[in-house]
Amino acid sequence: MTTHPYAALIFDCDGVLVDSETIHVAVEIALLAEMGLAYEWDIYLSRFVGLGVPEFHAALAEDYAALGYGPFPDDFGPRLHARAWPRIEAELKALPGAAAVAAKFSGPIAVASSSITPKLRRKLELTGLTETFAPHIYSADQVARGKPSPDLFLFAADNIKSAPATCLVIEDSVNGVKAARAAGMTAFGFTGGGHADAGLCERLIAAGAVASFDSHDAIAAHLFPS
Repeated sequence: MTTHPYAALIFDCDGVLVDSETIHVAVEIALLAEMGLAYEWDIYLSRFVGLGVPEFHAALAEDYAALGYGPFPDDFGPRLHARAWPRIEAELKALPGAAAVAAKFSGPIAVASSSITPKLRRKLELTGLTETFAPHIYSADQVARGKPSPDLFLFAADNIKSAPATCLVIEDSVNGVKAARAAGMTAFGFTGGGHADAGLCERLIAAGAVASFDSHDAIAAHLFPS
């Protein structure tokens, strides 16, 4: 019996469905430090994780210019890809229980991720999750503005024919939670990814998540109590 009020379920991908943020963040912080941009782990998670690629690069460019370094290097994206992607191909795992939550949910489900479409689809393919969500796999490169703007979540809701107010979003980032709330959706925080630090739960709640969970099993128990 359905005991929750949600008609549709939208998952972020990185750090929610697949444990990729622990790779991405470690590589990004190391590369940026080499470029003269040093960030504390928790500050980096709050500011940058979940952003669309253009928004991420624009924010870094502002910090780079503020330090007097001039224009942000044009080759940052390719350099980052060259370091991170071999590790993604070799190390990426699905986060336990995500597919089970999706399977139990009786309404429409979707993925809405800041990863660009080819990388998003490859991550789902590597972890065996493509069939769980296809065809409702949506990327920030399909909308005008990435997270924390609401565009991507509204796009996903429109494609699964669900009113935003009836959608539940599962997000691991402050920017993702802000995007869900801006879209008029309910957000659950998720701290089960390898990148999550001790303060992430509090930051997700402060950003507007109604609750935060450290595993998909905990989400399942909340949504589908026996």
